[in-house]
Amino acid sequence: MSGLGGGRGRRQESGRGKRYPSFPRGGGDARGRGRDSSRGRGPSGPPPQVAPTQPPAPPAPAISTSSTYHPSSSSSAAPLSREVAQKLVLEPQDATTARPRRPSSSKAIRPPSRPGPGTVGRKCMVKANHFLVDVADKDLHHYDVSIIPETISKKLNRSIMKQLIKSYKESHLGRRCPAYDGGKSLYTAGALPFDSEEFVVKLIDEGHNRASSTSARKEREYKVAVKLASKPDIHYLQEFLRSRHFECPRQTIQVLDVVLRTKPSENYTVVGRAFFSPNLGQTGELGNGIEYWKGFYQSLRPTQMGLSLNIDVSARSFYEPILVTDFVAKHFKNANLSRPLSDQHRIKVEKVLKGVKVELSHMEYAKTYKIGGISREPISQLTFTMNENRTNVSVVQYFRDKYKIKLKYASFPALQCGSEAKPVYLPMELSRIVGGQRYTKKLNDQQVKALLEATCQRPHDREENINGMIRANNFQGNALVDKEFGIQVQEELALVDARILPPPVLKYHDSGREKSVNPEFGAWNMFNKKMVNGGRVDFWTCVNFSIEYANMSEGFCVELVKMCNSKGMKFCQTPSIPIWSAGPDGIDQALLDIYKEFAAMKRSLQLLIIILPDQTGSYGKIKRICETELDIVSQCCQPKQVAKCFFDKQAARFRIRYFENLALKINVKVGGRNTVLNDAIMRRIPRVSDLPTIIFGADVTHPEPGEDSSSSIAAVVASMDWPQVTKYCGIVSAQPHREEIIQDLYKTVQDPQKGVVHGGMIRELLVAFFKSTGQKPHRIIFYRDGVSEGQFSQVLLYEMDAIRKACASIEYGYMPPVTFVVVQKRHHTRLFPTEDDQMDGSGNILAGTVVDTSICHPTEFDFYLNSHAGIKGTSKPSHYHVLFDENNFTADDLQLLTNNLCYTYARCTRSVSIVPPAYYAHLLAFRARFYVENETSDSGSTSGGGKGKDRNFEFRPLPNIKDNVKKVMFYC
Repeated sequence: MSGLGGGRGRRQESGRGKRYPSFPRGGGDARGRGRDSSRGRGPSGPPPQVAPTQPPAPPAPAISTSSTYHPSSSSSAAPLSREVAQKLVLEPQDATTARPRRPSSSKAIRPPSRPGPGTVGRKCMVKANHFLVDVADKDLHHYDVSIIPETISKKLNRSIMKQLIKSYKESHLGRRCPAYDGGKSLYTAGALPFDSEEFVVKLIDEGHNRASSTSARKEREYKVAVKLASKPDIHYLQEFLRSRHFECPRQTIQVLDVVLRTKPSENYTVVGRAFFSPNLGQTGELGNGIEYWKGFYQSLRPTQMGLSLNIDVSARSFYEPILVTDFVAKHFKNANLSRPLSDQHRIKVEKVLKGVKVELSHMEYAKTYKIGGISREPISQLTFTMNENRTNVSVVQYFRDKYKIKLKYASFPALQCGSEAKPVYLPMELSRIVGGQRYTKKLNDQQVKALLEATCQRPHDREENINGMIRANNFQGNALVDKEFGIQVQEELALVDARILPPPVLKYHDSGREKSVNPEFGAWNMFNKKMVNGGRVDFWTCVNFSIEYANMSEGFCVELVKMCNSKGMKFCQTPSIPIWSAGPDGIDQALLDIYKEFAAMKRSLQLLIIILPDQTGSYGKIKRICETELDIVSQCCQPKQVAKCFFDKQAARFRIRYFENLALKINVKVGGRNTVLNDAIMRRIPRVSDLPTIIFGADVTHPEPGEDSSSSIAAVVASMDWPQVTKYCGIVSAQPHREEIIQDLYKTVQDPQKGVVHGGMIRELLVAFFKSTGQKPHRIIFYRDGVSEGQFSQVLLYEMDAIRKACASIEYGYMPPVTFVVVQKRHHTRLFPTEDDQMDGSGNILAGTVVDTSICHPTEFDFYLNSHAGIKGTSKPSHYHVLFDENNFTADDLQLLTNNLCYTYARCTRSVSIVPPAYYAHLLAFRARFYVENETSDSGSTSGGGKGKDRNFEFRPLPNIKDNVKKVMFYC
């Protein structure tokens, strides 16, 4: 590999490919920030960068837990916004002579380079659903496309451009076959004979949204302007793939991606980066007028092995192409169509069908309309004005006179299309839903279950289906791909080097018969083991809201307490007050009465065991009341699961596991620990055990599709028990709708008396860590969930800035080194075993399989880790991408730490698929959704004003979680 710089006119002073300097630190690890040869880089790698020298921070005897502004900390907190931007710039500068510059854009931010591949673990080979792509050195050209009149339909745009190419290929396009993205861009493998040209395209209009008086199949004229925009460089892409450049040429990759997607976009229904069609697999009903289609996901990605086409099978929900009356009957479980719709049902129908296209097929040709709403009156009462004589005519009379159709369901409302000024009323019984429309609303539990059952595939079956998809695409037989652009796609799954990491040793209490366990295949059990730190429960009771199983509370509690004590807890055998029973209508009052009874006894209720009502829907309400109003830690139990323990004679094994699982959850909710990594106790975890280290997890959850007025919720958790790193305290915060960047990591408030008051989620958790351990963190490891690649730069710049400010607000010069890792689960990479000894009982790759070569980023520090054992279907590895690393993690150290942490998840005796801090943050954010869901009505998202979609609308803050609840892992 040649050195960096030079080549194709690149300026030497641009500094591309060099590592950025690290953040300067004070009061923490005293090691230099230089990148030396211990990181395993060869001489061709980026030259080492040394951080600017900082004066040592003045020693402080203790961390400041006060949020009030101190003048002594102003010098380190005030300029941090500028400093973060400066230290993250791509172009490093001389530390002593150059003035720091703010990056001109977020594109100037680059994650750290890979420190070298990992070596720990048993080597093996796996197959990945990545297909190697070879590209000829073509002269790519990008042209801007403008179509007048403008259309928003990509399908129509493609029809227009297809006709343009057909009409003008020989005369004006130099016999070139362009690739079109359906929007504003056209790409060619060579220059067109012009830089700018306008064309006239005539297309047959199929009668879309036209008045009934116009003639059928009218020819419509479009003016298309094509203008040269840029010349993407294939050579630059090749240099990037050879690690000679560090800035990804995304425009070049986009050109090739559009070429590979052109034919599928013409043949199938496009949903994001996926394609669906009834011809790509068996369809099936999901219920309520919804069906699923099968298809495939496709994405072109730069990897270490070169360009890779990632293809995976997929499935999505679509509206069934049926009459609207049939849809209504299915949606309301065979509703009686002879009876009028109630207002409640009418609102639900409007919500689910608004924006859906329907076609009328009772005329000579099909006409398509988009549903704008549902009429309040039945169609028998609707009239409209005829254009000819300006007289009012009823809709029923119109269809009878003009089309000789007698409407059967005149008591039903009409579909309302057109505008408010000129509405068009369509009878439901004559309107058929156009096929191929994706259902974007939230699926109910039964629909989710049906979709999972229909699409769940064993690894071998999924691999075969993926191979079938790549053969069906037939890229080598595609003239545009193969002949015009010179793209070759291999048809075999990539063979990838992998390693199987050893599982960690888990420590349990010495009083148990098994003091430790070395898990096999990602799973173990609690047999002969006791929790390493059993919690203590002196004051507790139980309330049963089930009517069907009202008499089993006492027996259930006896068995549960017995199990908790047998696993090492100190659980008082009798409840502090008699067990309660109440109906589902008395939840609020029962919880309040229990709270008052303990308050009268001057005792703090440590745990409330709750048997839920028979009907679902009360869990969120109970948690909201307990955690934000009454300061009660609770453990909820499903009544059917409880009943199964007592009434099913065949469920002895289930009974033991169920009570063990409850005991694990209860223990961490009362402050205990279930297990600890043996390496943590022995202080053998690199970059964690030697110095006080805090591990964060963060996630943002967004409202379900269709909820345009709900806020997004951010959650951050942090470890509180160094060196064990198993207890996590959490904080939640509401923020604007669909905002991905966490807004409240650090904030300041101007107080009239105190001045500037510092706060925010990071600061509060750092203070809590100090109170718990007596030490301030010397290192920060931050696992961030839910960030897409396109948001990496923004999230890193803003959230690292917030972390720095939070640290500096606590103590002058306090800047512990930070490692910022993004955890991605929403990707389409799948790994398949090649040998029998590399798979578990489900046919999946073994727990601990890690890949950091071939299919990973060409230069950056990322890896795929399958940390869990497969149960059903094909396991999905998690993707970890390091965006910032001041702790100098090696690949082995970070991979082992991440994999080992996955064995410490508190809720079960299995390793989990994502690192627990990120998992806990997800659970916490999901829990906080219950705190506000009752405040959002169904009708709130159906308003037509559009204000709900404003990201900056006034959102309601979350209620505060009570102090006693917040101290423990209540979200488990």
